[in-house]
Amino acid sequence: MFSIQKFFSHDEKFFDLLEASADETRASTRLLIDLLKDRTHPHPLNEFALSRGKDKRITEKISEELVNTFVIGLEREDIEMVSYALYRICKTIEKFAERFNLAPQRLMGVDFTRQIELLERATETLSAMVRLLRRMPPLETMKEMNDRLQAIEAEADDVVLDLLREVYGGQYDPLQAMMVRDLFDLLEKVIDRCRDAGNAISHIVLKNS
Repeated sequence: MFSIQKFFSHDEKFFDLLEASADETRASTRLLIDLLKDRTHPHPLNEFALSRGKDKRITEKISEELVNTFVIGLEREDIEMVSYALYRICKTIEKFAERFNLAPQRLMGVDFTRQIELLERATETLSAMVRLLRRMPPLETMKEMNDRLQAIEAEADDVVLDLLREVYGGQYDPLQAMMVRDLFDLLEKVIDRCRDAGNAISHIVLKNS
């Protein structure tokens, strides 16, 4: 009898690497939360660079293994698509940290709480989806999780509109408004990246269901 688990056993190293990449997205999110707690002065961003660098090496390792592995259960372009989508999350989080750290004192009164809460939920859901991929779960299970991720992204769109309404309403001085809009947009982009990764994972399960 055909065993899908046996068929995908060649992919264990890819699942390990994708899960490690998903772990870095959550680690970067935690670093971001810590960064936002103290805005009295700029902070070293070494840990963001280390996390993004580690994720980049994971992404490069996946590409290398795809070249060197003859037989795999998943399609190569699907693995690459998920890998790249995960890497873009860490890269965008680091970009936010770099922009925020330019002048954190000017952002003392800016509340990022709603977006950060959504980002935490998005990376948590995405990490769970990556871990389920190893077992190739029923399509309905993955669809339910991806729908949850889509709902988070839709909520994030509504949140950023509310936040931008404050920016356009004159709550901030011109320089502050420019900084705030840039940072709000970057956080929305991070959540969009999570959605993209979730779509890629769902696509894999659909093709193999």
